[in-house]
Amino acid sequence: MLRNFFAREEGQGLVEYALILVLIAIVVIGVLTVLGGKVSSVFETISSSLNP
Repeated sequence: MLRNFFAREEGQGLVEYALILVLIAIVVIGVLTVLGGKVSSVFETISSSLNP
């Protein structure tokens, strides 16, 4: 009975996909935090050059 309990792998795939998505979300948040100010300044430069 205990062997069957620990051998079940029905939800394992779903958990692995969830962990991968969490890791990707953390990386995206980190990149946006680092590059957020630079992207904002680029858009401000473009906006100011378009408006005479």
